[in-house]
Amino acid sequence: MNSPASASEAVNFGLLHRSVQRWVWQQGWDELRDIQDAAIPAILAGETDVLIGAATAAGKTEAAFLPICSKLAECDDPGIQALYVGPLKALINDQFRRTEELCEVLEIPTHRWHGDVAGARKKALLDAPSGILLITPESLEAMFVLRGTQIPRLFASLQYVVVDELHSFLGTERGAQLLSQLHRLELAVKRRIPRIGLSATLGDMSLAAGQLRPDHGDQVKILESAMSGQELHLQLRSYLDERPDTEEPDGGGTAVRDIANHLFTNLRGKTNLVFANARSRVELYAAELADRSVRARVSNEFHAHHGNLSKELREDVEAMLKDPTKPTTAVCTTTLEMGIDIGAIAQVAQIGPPPSVASLRQRLGRSGRRDEPAILRAYCATVAIDADTPLPDRLQLPLVQTIASIDLLLDRWCEPPEASRLHLSTLIQQLLSLIAQHGGARPAEAYTVLCGRGSPFSAVTTAQFADLLRTLGAKDVLTQAGDGTLLLGGLGEAAVNHYTFYAAFQTPEEYRLVHSGRQLGTMPIDFPLYEGLLLVFAGQRWRISAVHEDDKVVQLVPAAGGKPPHLGDAGGLVHRAVRDRMRNLLEGDRIPTYLDRQSRELFEQARRAYATLGLDRASIITDGPDTLLLPWAGDRELHTLAAILNTTRMEAAVDSAALRLVGVPRAAALSALGKVAAGRTPDPEQLARKVKGKATEKFDGWLSEELLCDQFVSASLDYAGAVAAARRLTQAATSADATFESSASR
Repeated sequence: MNSPASASEAVNFGLLHRSVQRWVWQQGWDELRDIQDAAIPAILAGETDVLIGAATAAGKTEAAFLPICSKLAECDDPGIQALYVGPLKALINDQFRRTEELCEVLEIPTHRWHGDVAGARKKALLDAPSGILLITPESLEAMFVLRGTQIPRLFASLQYVVVDELHSFLGTERGAQLLSQLHRLELAVKRRIPRIGLSATLGDMSLAAGQLRPDHGDQVKILESAMSGQELHLQLRSYLDERPDTEEPDGGGTAVRDIANHLFTNLRGKTNLVFANARSRVELYAAELADRSVRARVSNEFHAHHGNLSKELREDVEAMLKDPTKPTTAVCTTTLEMGIDIGAIAQVAQIGPPPSVASLRQRLGRSGRRDEPAILRAYCATVAIDADTPLPDRLQLPLVQTIASIDLLLDRWCEPPEASRLHLSTLIQQLLSLIAQHGGARPAEAYTVLCGRGSPFSAVTTAQFADLLRTLGAKDVLTQAGDGTLLLGGLGEAAVNHYTFYAAFQTPEEYRLVHSGRQLGTMPIDFPLYEGLLLVFAGQRWRISAVHEDDKVVQLVPAAGGKPPHLGDAGGLVHRAVRDRMRNLLEGDRIPTYLDRQSRELFEQARRAYATLGLDRASIITDGPDTLLLPWAGDRELHTLAAILNTTRMEAAVDSAALRLVGVPRAAALSALGKVAAGRTPDPEQLARKVKGKATEKFDGWLSEELLCDQFVSASLDYAGAVAAARRLTQAATSADATFESSASR
């Protein structure tokens, strides 16, 4: 383990501005982290983009802002000089508090800009732009649309752009939006502006660099912390359900209650985070834990935290987490993965397989600050196995996936950024924004600005862009003046003038949940609601007393029962490396020391089932009239292989890590796989045309069928991975059959 360099011994500490050095000493710091020292010369030079990767709470923010503030302290140019972009308003508020103290000492103005900031503060910045601006992509979009002609003046002195929590943007529509904004910003000021990306969870730094600066990733300077991290204490506990959750009236089986009991016993009196993945599960566990507090006649320390709760309720929980006098456990989703300062977290609990190894790494980074060990309590709920148990369930895949994720975490691996997508929905948004910014745009100029080298849409061809313009014109999204200038059509103008335009992602209409005049949060409008319905929300049990359709308000009163509503939760895609590790675990003989007795027994049971089913020899097995394929591929490869096989009139369905061919005998399955392995299948575009429901992003409804297919191929299919999986399956089956025949002949 590399020790941090002391401030006096740090090689580059002396390069900082004297006032910044003085501020470091005043904080009582006796050392700089390795990443902080390494970032000083790279950022001060201001000549290249910098990607900083380090664990949560490793000082990434200071690594960026100590040299940035040193540079700005020597500059008195008017205008915004540094732009910080964060994914969450709460994160911006937190970083504003952290940087304001340093900036006050240096007399560098600091501003924040998002929906909760008063208009007077925004007007003051517009009148006299200066210092550092902290903003969300949505608010930056609003600047382009509403103040497009002012962009060159506001950012004329811009020297740095900081992108925090970079991993949360990579591969997403929101990330494409942000990168397009930064590209347009550079075109507006007519020069390149160094970008500084901060992230704790990047599996492949070179791929991430390529997305921080599209088409120029090889020029990004990559800095990774060499510190190996703190001591880790972990245990994985498993619990059996007597019957499936769906049979329980409150939505929770015996395993849920047993897990809640263990959490209640071991977390009370400390400050902790419990990640339950889905918002509905957050509500279930928060309510179960609150019920135990009532029964034990103690104050409730367990509170829900997720995106559907109101800002006030979330901030209440965050304030309790920061207060060292109030032991608090937040039961949460990804909302507390980000770098919001929530104080010292004693323990982190993970219920069920984590959405990804990167997510688990981010979550675990919340624990063990201030030189204390990180503590991870992992929980797995499963059902007892008997003769009627479906074959995939006999492998205890959720348990094995959790073990694989922990193993990969300990190996310091996490998922690399996804390959670049076309992001045509966001391209439409950026095209409309560009037209609104300038009052119009020529087609060739629009293509150069939005799809030229260095843009996140550089993979879009001129033919695809022309198709997009024709389609948008036919749908009255765009119109064209006599001189060829693109203008907003009726639909385009209506879209740009609506407050939801600034977000690249879909924002579904929702009901507001209210109790005694206080808004508790929201839920999707397609959730069936009626008076008398019992539900769980904000970790409490309620009954609906009234539903007001006109203003979409639901009145709640306390109740004794209820179950969590479905809140639009979506699971993550499992990477092939995780499935690879799962297979290796099932074929090996190592028992991780962090498993409790029940987990060890279930893990050994899964290994016996794996061997009994012959999966150590071939990954194709017969299950009654069906054939099961286990290629140990990632979810994208699995879904693509299923789509290919469905074109052959087979019913292929993804079943956890397996692919089930319904009513297909083994010989027919092998024949079909052989054709896939040989490449005798529809090409990706033909495959996409057979898929229904491809319009999933915000502006996809305005795309032509051909463009929808192009986008689907780039975003959802892994054709090469599916073909490779088919080859592995057929080769393993052929080898197993040959071995069997050889044994039989002897």
